[in-house]
Amino acid sequence: MNDRLLRRDFDFAVPTELIAQRPLEDRDGSRLLVRAANGTVTHRHIRDLTSELPADTLLILNESKVFPSRIHGHLRSGGAIELFLMTATGEGQWQALARPMRKLKPGTEVVLAGGLVATIIGRQSGADAEAAAPTVEIAVPLSNAEFNTWLDQHGTMPLPPYIAREVKEAPALTALDRERYQTVYARERGSVAAPTAGLHFTDSLLESLRSRGVERAEVCLHVGGGTFLPVKADDPALHVMHEERISIPRQTIAKLLAARQAGRPVVAVGTTTLRALESVYRLAGSLEAMPDFADRWFETSLFLRPERRKDRYRPKVIDGLMTNFHQPSSTLFMLVSALIGVDEAQAMYAAAFAERYRIFSYGDAQLLWL
Repeated sequence: MNDRLLRRDFDFAVPTELIAQRPLEDRDGSRLLVRAANGTVTHRHIRDLTSELPADTLLILNESKVFPSRIHGHLRSGGAIELFLMTATGEGQWQALARPMRKLKPGTEVVLAGGLVATIIGRQSGADAEAAAPTVEIAVPLSNAEFNTWLDQHGTMPLPPYIAREVKEAPALTALDRERYQTVYARERGSVAAPTAGLHFTDSLLESLRSRGVERAEVCLHVGGGTFLPVKADDPALHVMHEERISIPRQTIAKLLAARQAGRPVVAVGTTTLRALESVYRLAGSLEAMPDFADRWFETSLFLRPERRKDRYRPKVIDGLMTNFHQPSSTLFMLVSALIGVDEAQAMYAAAFAERYRIFSYGDAQLLWL
């Protein structure tokens, strides 16, 4: 009997009123659903991490920094254009999602704020990949460093499409989003979406954890535009993950090896952190060989998902995962399903909805012990 899981097995109804449209006043004021390894669920708050995490935990964070990658302009004929930058493809050249795409052909000029002109130099249909979306390649008459300075002044934060922003609210909320759609420990610029589990941490919470003996380490995974793209294929195995850049410092790997040797718990903050760690482990082939891959940049397209209901993925480097609540049929919900089982993940989400947890990027979080 064919019991392979299909996209519909990862679907669920979303209570739209629970989709958080803005962050809470206090970063660490969100709720925290804690799922023990035996499946028991308790309801806590982010501040309770000081008691939920054992004192000798190694907490690993993604220090990638979101840049304001959404920009607006107009054609010389007057039509409005929105560009969502994904990655630099060369000096002064960027790959971007765009709308409306039909108006953007090679040679088309888009006039941006301050009179800067972006020229369309190529298009990619995305027709050959189940997950791909049509993109354009643009050129601007600035170096990448100069363009980043321009973006800091004129770009807006790349909020996901389920977060609505009214025009009349834009000035105040744009300032709020610039601060809050960013972790307090972000260091390495390069993400077009926030590693949202980390949005809950404050400097004082991190200090409280440190004072209790919780050790901290960092990785870097630059979140790409593919994080917004749904799984379209009925068979998730046909979904094509966009590659994302990862790097793990030598000091982080040293801390990881020491924690593993001492039998101390290791907790990843965010699916991006988990994917970075597991990707480098797979490149190395063992924990002991991971130092050989430190302080280098790699590309990962790791897609963790269960193929059948009985499947469970056992991470090689972590004991727990802190993450937000994700969209149905997304690669992120599939990752959670790989860790605890698709039926268990569906039941956990249903319990969270019944308890009126706030969901998605600005929503509440879960701590999964594996």
